[in-house]
Amino acid sequence: MPLTSSSSARSRPSRPARRQRPGRRWVGWLLAGGLLLGLGLYGRYSAQLNRYARRAYASLRAGSLTGHEQTPFRAGYAVHGIDVSAYQGRIDWPLVASHEVRFAFIKATEGGTLRDPRFARNWRGARAAGVFRGAYHYFHPNSDATRQADLFTRTVPLGPGDLPPVLDVEHANFHDVAQMRRGVALWLRLVERHYGVRPILYSNYGFYQRHLAGHFDKYPLWLAHYDVDQPRLPASRWIIWQHSDESYVPGIRGPVDFNVFQGSFERLRALRIPPKRP
Repeated sequence: MPLTSSSSARSRPSRPARRQRPGRRWVGWLLAGGLLLGLGLYGRYSAQLNRYARRAYASLRAGSLTGHEQTPFRAGYAVHGIDVSAYQGRIDWPLVASHEVRFAFIKATEGGTLRDPRFARNWRGARAAGVFRGAYHYFHPNSDATRQADLFTRTVPLGPGDLPPVLDVEHANFHDVAQMRRGVALWLRLVERHYGVRPILYSNYGFYQRHLAGHFDKYPLWLAHYDVDQPRLPASRWIIWQHSDESYVPGIRGPVDFNVFQGSFERLRALRIPPKRP
């Protein structure tokens, strides 16, 4: 008698259940753990990661920029400005000025030997376009402060109508914070003595809080603080806020630092170096 399909199936020996290999189980746990860790890190560092993503995107589209892109002004402020260096390349200063950029700080020097190759051109261009101009030095903590001050004063012909000199202090390559502060203080004293006007101190929020707060309070503060609605320092502590380092201004092809001045245009005018008395 022929076997039916059901009886044939019953006559076959049953197969043991397949067991999951231990290695595969660990791979699953590792993937799940990595996902949770990634989500946790993103939650903690989302602002920085988003900035990196925006910068990567900006680099990819750099070839399509025209130099006429414009970032909206920061609401609540009437006086806007930029800071530039050779990194921005050729700047169309009349076009910049026509878009309500009222002041510009221009990189002049860095450390004890470096002069910005576009400083002289930018210095003349800003003045000719009617933009209030100032110059800044990027401080190297491990370089002689006297030499750095001398380089700046020999490079920058500050005069009546210009904004005060600026010292940019944010370089983290130092071993002794007290020695770094002494160098900063010496540069500020020497430059103030040379020009007869008190310099402005520039730094970013984190560096300032860790290393400079409480030590240079007599100097006007220009604060870099990104991805916040307002700086975390009291408004009485700073005069200029650099709120972005990835903005666009017509006349500059590519990103540029964007700043606001705390106060009216008349107050900015009063900040400039006064005419020499006869």
